[in-house]
Amino acid sequence: MSGAQENPLITPQLLLRAYAAGYFPMAEHVHSTDLFWVSPNQRGVLPLDGLHLSKSLTKTIRSGRFEVFVDRDFEAVISACAQTRTDSWINDRIHSLYSDLFNQGLVHTVECFFEGQSVGGLYGLALGGVFFGESMFHLMRDASNVALAHLVARLRQGGFVLLDTQFVTPHLERMGAVTIDKPAYLQDLQLALEQDGDFYVWPPDEADDPRQVLEILQSPWQP
Repeated sequence: MSGAQENPLITPQLLLRAYAAGYFPMAEHVHSTDLFWVSPNQRGVLPLDGLHLSKSLTKTIRSGRFEVFVDRDFEAVISACAQTRTDSWINDRIHSLYSDLFNQGLVHTVECFFEGQSVGGLYGLALGGVFFGESMFHLMRDASNVALAHLVARLRQGGFVLLDTQFVTPHLERMGAVTIDKPAYLQDLQLALEQDGDFYVWPPDEADDPRQVLEILQSPWQP
């Protein structure tokens, strides 16, 4: 990867410009006080028409076992993402930066609840027609997968064209994520930033309809 210069002076505004240029910040570990820029030579993306829906995941979504909301409790989501990963890069500075961007309406969460308790979710940054996925967590089986499926359906419905996963983990690969070379990614990124995605295509204060989510995911998609 390239872009490993420590930069303790990253601001929310600088972070937005960095994302638009293909960079994102990370910390060495959760207790680090420094951040550095990262721009992988092989970038992870999840094609919005390429989500792998297993029979069991489809059944779980259809059952409505989890209630799924967006932007309900950002602080709980980012804290859970940091605490449930042994290799977490979410230090206090990352937490603060994304909290600021959440308050500006640019960072969003997708959250799964079971019997009133948060059991999984994800967060990321939305710019133009791009959603930059940052991290996810689960406390119950399939909770993060359901959140990801709801995210993809929302992005498709809201006019987004690019879901950036930064890297491709074995789990994301099973869900359909792939890697593309940096030049191709940067070209796709610039085209996607010109789009006007609407993350709130569905009301943020209501639980997502699982039947609508599956209908969208199982239908042909044209960006």
